[in-house]
Amino acid sequence: MSSFQPHPFISIVVLTYNRSDALLQVLRSLASQCDARHEVVIADDGSRAEHGAQIVAKMPSFQCPVRHVWIPDVGFTAARSRNVGASFCAGEYIIFLDGDCVPHKHFLHRHEQLMTAGCFVNGSRVLLSQQLTEQILSRSLSLIQTSAWQWMKWRLTSKCNKVFWLLGANAIGARILDVCLQRVRLSRVFRWRGIRSCNFGVWRSDFEAVNGFDETFSGWGHEDADLVLRLHHLGVVRKNGFWATEVFHLYHSENSRADEIVNRRRVLDRMQSSMTRADRGLAEIQKDDVVITNYF
Repeated sequence: MSSFQPHPFISIVVLTYNRSDALLQVLRSLASQCDARHEVVIADDGSRAEHGAQIVAKMPSFQCPVRHVWIPDVGFTAARSRNVGASFCAGEYIIFLDGDCVPHKHFLHRHEQLMTAGCFVNGSRVLLSQQLTEQILSRSLSLIQTSAWQWMKWRLTSKCNKVFWLLGANAIGARILDVCLQRVRLSRVFRWRGIRSCNFGVWRSDFEAVNGFDETFSGWGHEDADLVLRLHHLGVVRKNGFWATEVFHLYHSENSRADEIVNRRRVLDRMQSSMTRADRGLAEIQKDDVVITNYF
């Protein structure tokens, strides 16, 4: 297991595919939080050229390195994109984000407070409606500057699905919650419910020990549950980040779930084993087709 340090060098891997407008919202929030202890790697699963051009044209100013790592579009290959992104990381700790999940303004700080040796942090998300998402993408409103009262109104009008995270949205509330939830946050058994690779923190050494995401999972579904299961088999404890590490999930139509049943069955089968390493993961990465753009 990794040794805990108060301020480790943190890498943030942001998965994206053909949603540069959403990605830029994510990057703007990260830019307001990142400093010299961080780096951002955009793991691009084959976005079209016009989306890359938008990123170049509208990249916010960061106080840390930003790298855009692109692989060709050959279908839904989120596991490979994340692994490729992680392979370019220099940090001791990696936080995985999706490019349509805008982090709360204290997101990185709260992840840093929760990370512990021998644990991974499983974050949570707030679902936003299509109408609210359209307002955010048009930049007619800012999630970072939204008041608690406005969030309450959005909840009452079904524009978001939960508001209890507001209890920990300030420093005093966060301290109280961390004390009250200290034991509740830890889960030493494998639980499928609530696994979120769109908001997930793990020590690099632990991620490498399980060989990252398993790229043999085809199409949408459960490659994140498989990763958590193998970390569990390794002895890494799940630490839940609800009411602390929220991200705001921008609305989109659902991806095809044609492979969901097959992928679920694979995880169920692996639950009966002690498997820890991915069949094809970090150690098997080929980088011949990777295109890299660096921003500083």
